[in-house]
Amino acid sequence: MAKKGNRIQVIMECTEHKDSGKPGTSRYITTKNKKNTTERLELKKYNPILKKMTVHKEIK
Repeated sequence: MAKKGNRIQVIMECTEHKDSGKPGTSRYITTKNKKNTTERLELKKYNPILKKMTVHKEIK
């Protein structure tokens, strides 16, 4: 039986990686409560390709 609720799975992608010109992407998968957080998430996560903390935004 599947879980019922307001939590959905979202994909976070690095915003600085596109500007760097390096190959590959930095993505994370997380969950959020769609009822409490209606806008897109924006979190600081580690980018292993750039080797530093960068801003990751929710993509659809």
